[in-house]
Amino acid sequence: MLLHSQLSDSELRSKIRKQEIHLGGNKNLKIFGLLSCRSGKRMKKGNRVFFTDKFEALQNGYRPCGHCMREEYQQWKLQQTQHLK
Repeated sequence: MLLHSQLSDSELRSKIRKQEIHLGGNKNLKIFGLLSCRSGKRMKKGNRVFFTDKFEALQNGYRPCGHCMREEYQQWKLQQTQHLK
């Protein structure tokens, strides 16, 4: 997990071009999604984190975005309700 506040703009662009970063997340809400997500683009830079893949995000306790990752979110939500039973 990389914090946006610790990366320069050129470092971030380079990591995206090299496909070292695939997903972005909100560290306060613990939600991750696609870099192209409108919700993610609106968040403050200080709250933004980046992941190489969804497994890294899930391991860090983040859940999929309900907007840009609907299928993954539905699967995550189903797993959460099954844990409560």
